[in-house]
Amino acid sequence: MTMPDERRHAVNRTREFLVELLRDESAPKKVREEASGCLRHYPGQYYMDLAKEQAPEIFGDWDDFYVKEENNE
Repeated sequence: MTMPDERRHAVNRTREFLVELLRDESAPKKVREEASGCLRHYPGQYYMDLAKEQAPEIFGDWDDFYVKEENNE
């Protein structure tokens, strides 16, 4: 089972990978163009922080989610 913080980390790391790929001049131009296209609407850090706050059960820290669940019992 993927935990919310793992999911957020995967999204952030994928964005970092695409940026690295875009800047890698040794990568084929077509690959860099595709990375650029993917990044055009990819969520930046601001939106991931917002998602963490607004949807902690999907993108939050484990502690935030776990505490929320405990308080609902």
